[in-house]
Amino acid sequence: MRGRPDRRVTMKIALNVVGAVLMLFGAVWFLQGINLLPGSFMTGQMQWAVYGGIAFVAGVVAIYRARSIPHQ
Repeated sequence: MRGRPDRRVTMKIALNVVGAVLMLFGAVWFLQGINLLPGSFMTGQMQWAVYGGIAFVAGVVAIYRARSIPHQ
């Protein structure tokens, strides 16, 4: 159909955006958790470093999956 993006293109964009956001938040949470980025209730709390690491890795996986979606 004309004017409507292909589902693969939409999925690639969505995965890239979600991946980038997860990586950004994951990095912030990790740095706050290990007490390198002060200024919130998460500062110095090791659980947030773990959550941040998990979020960052999930973001990398999302971006990798987006790159592996074939073009039209």
